[in-house]
Amino acid sequence: MYPQLLFSKNKAIKQLISGYLASCFSVFTNDRGITGIESRKVPLYQGGYNQKILYISGVAMGISKSQNLPTMEIAQAMAGHLSRNSDSLFSVKVIPPGWIYLELIDSTLAAWLQNLIVFSENEDLINNFVDYQLPVTNHQSQISLHSLTIFKIQYAHSRCCSLLRLAEKDGLIALDRIGTKSYFSLKPIPLLNGDQKLLLNHVDEMLLMHQLVKLVDDLVCSHSSSLNWETAAGKLSQAFEKFWGSCRIWGEVKIQTPELAQARLGLLVATQLVFRSVLEDKLGVVAPIEL
Repeated sequence: MYPQLLFSKNKAIKQLISGYLASCFSVFTNDRGITGIESRKVPLYQGGYNQKILYISGVAMGISKSQNLPTMEIAQAMAGHLSRNSDSLFSVKVIPPGWIYLELIDSTLAAWLQNLIVFSENEDLINNFVDYQLPVTNHQSQISLHSLTIFKIQYAHSRCCSLLRLAEKDGLIALDRIGTKSYFSLKPIPLLNGDQKLLLNHVDEMLLMHQLVKLVDDLVCSHSSSLNWETAAGKLSQAFEKFWGSCRIWGEVKIQTPELAQARLGLLVATQLVFRSVLEDKLGVVAPIEL
């Protein structure tokens, strides 16, 4: 199946992969307590930043205890099932004593990003995060509006917006807006080259995408009120600053590699959208479009 269609229903990559993991439990057990497990309960976390998007699951270890089967045998069976039935969305390997590693291929990551940044005809993409969000807790509502971290997040959001407006004036991107808050691309953004490899392969581009994936996972999949959204968005703002400091859009890049310039603008569209969602819906502060 074309991954773009899958991401129309799964806004987070973790959400998609959890579903695939849950679907292969029947390979080695008929226990309804396991085969009926909900996707959100599948043990799965994103690996650390290493210039690729990697997920790691220890689900085989939990099943090994309940089914009295060798962990590696279960992990290998799951990995084989995933490799045959995952529509080539990711590569799978098993690491002793039974960890399952799932690494996204470039076209899958591009499809996820494209789904996030392209304007939805239903005009409701901005609300897809809200459906999964928790009410702002008392602790979060007491965050000082003068917090330096929050100001940096707000500044990063407004910087994304100003860069996108400038790019629109230059004809680099066609934007649409939902209200006055969020920018979407009217057309698909070139994200892959002729070999189906990501145009965004600079170390700081990958760091920003890594943080975006993690934060969207948290927005969509997290059911914990203890998650520190200020810290999470602060890491995204730091990644944005590194990206903007080393990955240019105008000048030679715009002239010699316009598709790369557009791909970087697509990354900015996604970044400002996620910033806005955290600032307004999780931290309860304004997401300024200019400062």
